[in-house]
Amino acid sequence: MEALESMLYGFGVALQPENLMYVFIGVFAGTIIGMVPGLGPISALALMIPITYAMNPASGLILMSGVYYGAIFGGSTSSILLNAPGVAGTVATSFDGFPMAKQGKAGKALALAAWASFIGGTVSVLGLMLIAPLLASVAVSFGPAEYFALMLLGLSAVVSLSERSLCKGLIAAVFGVMVSITGIDRQTGTQRYTFDSLHLLQGIDFLVVALGVFALAEVFVMLRAGRDAKTHAPQALGSLKLSKDEVKEISGPVARSSLQGFIVGVLPGAGATIASFLAYITEKRIAKDGDTFGKGNIKGVAAPEAANNAACGGSFVPLLTLGVPGSGSTAVLLGALLVMGVTPGPLMLEQRPDVFWGVIASMYIGNIFLLILNLPLIPYIARILEVPRPMLLALIIVFCMIGVYGLKFSAFDLYLLLAFGLVGLLMRMNGFPLAPMILALILGDLMEENMRRALQISGGDWATFIEKPISATLLSIALLSLVVPPVIRRIKRVRSTRHRTV
Repeated sequence: MEALESMLYGFGVALQPENLMYVFIGVFAGTIIGMVPGLGPISALALMIPITYAMNPASGLILMSGVYYGAIFGGSTSSILLNAPGVAGTVATSFDGFPMAKQGKAGKALALAAWASFIGGTVSVLGLMLIAPLLASVAVSFGPAEYFALMLLGLSAVVSLSERSLCKGLIAAVFGVMVSITGIDRQTGTQRYTFDSLHLLQGIDFLVVALGVFALAEVFVMLRAGRDAKTHAPQALGSLKLSKDEVKEISGPVARSSLQGFIVGVLPGAGATIASFLAYITEKRIAKDGDTFGKGNIKGVAAPEAANNAACGGSFVPLLTLGVPGSGSTAVLLGALLVMGVTPGPLMLEQRPDVFWGVIASMYIGNIFLLILNLPLIPYIARILEVPRPMLLALIIVFCMIGVYGLKFSAFDLYLLLAFGLVGLLMRMNGFPLAPMILALILGDLMEENMRRALQISGGDWATFIEKPISATLLSIALLSLVVPPVIRRIKRVRSTRHRTV
């Protein structure tokens, strides 16, 4: 009853006319930002700090949080239509969303993404309302050793799903880790993989790699196909409606992914990207038709979309209750709150309930706005598929170049974009999976940082990773995820050969 009363108080704050307007403006702007590869919510949120400085803290955070989860909601559009992830959290959506678009099912893929995102966002709001304080205390129990084990588990699970070769999956993951640690080591000041280039001292931005290996590599694939690519060009939007069987098929994955995404979002440092990958891995592993993932399976679109939006809501738990940002975007939100004179933490529920509960209520309203905005616009958004193939390829290249150049205004990043586009093409031609490399790129730096912290705390004792029950359990599961799948595939091959001989 206390939570219900608090939520009603929050709706009283969020339903004020000016706050309703801020919710709408925030989610609309966030959707557009998410659709355009290269913009991303972090830079947009940073630019909004001066705008919200003089605003009421509740209104300011309502506006900025709308931009944050709106960008994740809208990021699926470019992932599905162009294979150019608008934000990092929608990379996993492109694995099956883009193949669906190539099959003439772009409308269904976008509708799936919209509904799954809405459900995931709604679940996260309910979780925030009911169990935020409890989950915050659980998140505190995760130390550096536990975070390292959790990230290693996520990476090993992705590698284990490499269908063609576990070895190629491991090579892709190692390459991703190497790219992630390029630059100056923050602890020792040592230069790593910079080749004495000043441009690489700050490392390689994730967006450069993601747009290179996905979007630009897709352009190269189409160019190699030549005229044959025209026969595969999707010219029809397809139906937006989901059949009863399809709704039944995705209901389980959406429910599981929403809960999983919210829990992962609660963990500081995890975020929407990791949540979406874990949801995709989980569904592919337990699905009877797991071998069709990556070829246009609707569960491969619904699961990561539900997870990344649920994780957005979950990331507000450590932000508001502990004052600990869980991602780059929530770090900017934390800075905005401090500028506005609000200190997030355990006392925030008592000192500024209007901010805490107002933001949570506004997220539910914002998810409704997002659904109303996106579903009717799908036929118009998907018209990008009707653009002639040469113009579409040029459009993808322009989007990639603008997005990458806008990061640092450096021409060197454009050369990196081209290099990773060629890397993505070579990986596809030789059967190397992209998912392990991308996830390793995201997790590599964080894994190293948490590993070092754990060793510093333990005085260099590696046993700290197996002495703690949570980290020991996670590491055991990670080991099993690498060992068990090859064994199972080996057993299946032996059985199939025996049946043939019989």
